[in-house]
Amino acid sequence: MRILLLGEYSNVHCTLALGLRALGHSVTVLSDGDGWKNYPRDIDVARRDFSPLGSAAYWWSLRRTVRSLRGYDVVQLINPVFLPLKAERIWPLYAGLRRRNGKMFLGAYGMDYYYACAGEDCRTFRYSDFNIGPQLRTSADISAWEREWIHGEKGRLNRYIAADCDGIIAGLYEYHAAYFPHFPDKLTFLPFPILLDQSKPFRPRTVRDGRLRLFLGEQRGRTQYKGTDIMRRAMERAVSRYPERSEMVHVESVPFARYCELMEGSQVLLDQLYSYTPGMNALEAMARGLVVVGGGEPENYAILEETQLRPIVNVQPTEEDVYEKLCDLITHPEAIPRLSADSRRYIERHHDYITVARRYLNFWSSK
Repeated sequence: MRILLLGEYSNVHCTLALGLRALGHSVTVLSDGDGWKNYPRDIDVARRDFSPLGSAAYWWSLRRTVRSLRGYDVVQLINPVFLPLKAERIWPLYAGLRRRNGKMFLGAYGMDYYYACAGEDCRTFRYSDFNIGPQLRTSADISAWEREWIHGEKGRLNRYIAADCDGIIAGLYEYHAAYFPHFPDKLTFLPFPILLDQSKPFRPRTVRDGRLRLFLGEQRGRTQYKGTDIMRRAMERAVSRYPERSEMVHVESVPFARYCELMEGSQVLLDQLYSYTPGMNALEAMARGLVVVGGGEPENYAILEETQLRPIVNVQPTEEDVYEKLCDLITHPEAIPRLSADSRRYIERHHDYITVARRYLNFWSSK
């Protein structure tokens, strides 16, 4: 099967491609590397010149590239805005891809019209990027997303592609909950794929020198939206209270390969305060045996049909709850090896990239 994966979020398509290739399929990944994260890709469409002349040249070059993509059995989009262009520019490119290729699938992996609407209704989620209970959150990011996705051209494009495509794949519980009321017959949930390092035996993490190392990666300009500001304050309080028993590692906007290197010396990762579920960064950390403090609500385990493992230290979206959970880990380091082993087992059971790739193939073939 010839497969084209368009766009990238947090290494999802790159890792999926590895699984599909291992199963004997021909896969092309086209993306801009997800910006500064610089994930691998087969066709690079990163934009480097933002001057008027550079923008015009980029548009013509990208249009030629997309027009050459033909004859694929399956095309999957990472998002309705699957190229680094304004939504208005994507309409004709999508139409051409639809004409020149086989089945078309939409990934529900991040911010889009349906997720924004679900967050804003204050009923779908107890808390989210958009709401805390019945109250809407306010920030510049949220206002921009409302304008672009709910009221703007991105939303119109999203609604069209969702209705037109052959199937929709949600990568997290939240995105499945957002799309299900609208497209129950063409929607499925498939876990994110994670590449497991089998080159050396896995050993659960331990606190060997008496200091629990807490790792927090921050995306510049997205701290309030992700809740990183609150998590950082809670981490600073916990480390200040137990300076002899803990330390923090804080990094900001580093490429993915460097991020993994910096994470390696820690035992605990803090990630995404407002999520019900672990995203790709958290899953990558769990594969390495780190204990994740973040989203691990019952809905996450239910959609995976997981009834035994509970490796994620679930937190509510408040500084005090994060602080208390961190203090508990710092004062009970004997829990780390068990949680570390369970984290790895969780990834092996639900996110192995070969197993996930097979599930994608089955879904694509069913449509």
